[in-house]
Amino acid sequence: MIKYLITDPKYYSSEPLEFKNRLIEVLSKNRVDFVCFRDKTKTSNKNLLAKIFKEQSIKAGIEKIVINRYIEIALKEEFNTIHLNSDQFSSIEYCKKSGLEVIISVHTIKEAKKAKNLNADFITLSPIFASPLKGEAKGLGFLKECLDSVDIKVIALGGIVDEKQIKEIESTEAYGWASIRAFI
Repeated sequence: MIKYLITDPKYYSSEPLEFKNRLIEVLSKNRVDFVCFRDKTKTSNKNLLAKIFKEQSIKAGIEKIVINRYIEIALKEEFNTIHLNSDQFSSIEYCKKSGLEVIISVHTIKEAKKAKNLNADFITLSPIFASPLKGEAKGLGFLKECLDSVDIKVIALGGIVDEKQIKEIESTEAYGWASIRAFI
């Protein structure tokens, strides 16, 4: 089961040196399979932060280096994977044609099936557990229902912060789990 670390400026900063040092610290303490640069702020540093993120992820030996939603930065900085938001379904085909693997966020089984039909490589299904500002938790039952309903690699996301929750995800057939806070 893969472990997928997602950054957030709340925990990593949008200031380049502070971001780099925090990222190095977190990556040195955690073994992860996927890493995602995610910064939804209006910072003017996104390109530089993405470049730092990719460089440090490569130094940490991580092969699946992902950027969240910024297609133009993904292509310019030669990321291998993009994590699209649930309002970016129309970008899946373009990303695939551009050579990017695609992860897309979904919140319903209907969206999971749509992602599969549009040839996304992975989905994140959320929120599985309670997570700030993400609506009501969907729960493990919903995760299992999705896994039974669609043939695509499903990564559980949302509110995964402790070992008990990780063990619960690991008891399913999910491809992996993703978190911001579990790695902090």
